[in-house]
Amino acid sequence: MNRIGLFVASVLIVLMILSSTLFIVDQKQFGVIYALGEIKEVIIEPGLKAKLPPPFQNVVFLDRRIQTLDSTETRAIFTAEKKSLVIDWLAKWRIIDARQFIRNNGTDVRNLESRLSQVIQAAFNEEVTKRTVRGVLSDERDKVMQDVRNRLLDEAKSFGIELVDIRIKRVDFVADITDAVYRRMQSERQRVANELRAQGVAEGERIRADADKQREVILAEAYRDAQKIKGEGDAKASALYADAFGRDPQFAQFYRSLEAYRASFRNRSDVMVLDPTSEFFRAMRGGALATPAPGAAPRR
Repeated sequence: MNRIGLFVASVLIVLMILSSTLFIVDQKQFGVIYALGEIKEVIIEPGLKAKLPPPFQNVVFLDRRIQTLDSTETRAIFTAEKKSLVIDWLAKWRIIDARQFIRNNGTDVRNLESRLSQVIQAAFNEEVTKRTVRGVLSDERDKVMQDVRNRLLDEAKSFGIELVDIRIKRVDFVADITDAVYRRMQSERQRVANELRAQGVAEGERIRADADKQREVILAEAYRDAQKIKGEGDAKASALYADAFGRDPQFAQFYRSLEAYRASFRNRSDVMVLDPTSEFFRAMRGGALATPAPGAAPRR
């Protein structure tokens, strides 16, 4: 029984020693072996590695993948025109020299990012002050990014890193200038809108005036044509009446008397006070039919 316990204890001790001396380096990492606080070895190749147990040797892992650093400062940068701009940028970097990286920044990546952010911001300041707003926004945007990266290549190597790329995410005016630009844009859009409304009102008035003019012309032409047609009809009617009355003047006189009676006694409530022997009632008395007109042939 004592032998079994001794064996198990020996196995546990061996496993503990192995676990403290063996480690695995991933292909995405650097393995850095420290010996009494000094860098003993930097392991680049991935796989199972061995070292002395603590406290003789310790291992620290560094990520060798591409990292992203976003700008944290919002300080204004003056252009060659003395216009203030705020630039948001991002930088892509990775560790290429683990020894140099640790000597300058330790093992905490945040130390490197804090220093690198200040260096990149200073490089942008120097490049932007050489150019106009138009150049930074469009014409020379790519060149600004390329010049900033080229300016920092040597300094990045002193940090033990490589600057893979630097990009401008956004360029904007400072808050006061932005508000002024927006107000000016708003007033300009308002002016254009007012002009368009005024043009629309003027065009509407012109269309209405033209429509009223055409209406008056159409009505005048229609009234003219109606009067012309009515006149032609009246002329034909007069000619027909004249021809008919010329053939029998006595009948014409009798017809006119009937028309006079019809006009005078249009309603039952109409009242006329006349002498019964008046010429007005001659047709009713038969006088118009009994007395032929002078020179007319007697009716048969």
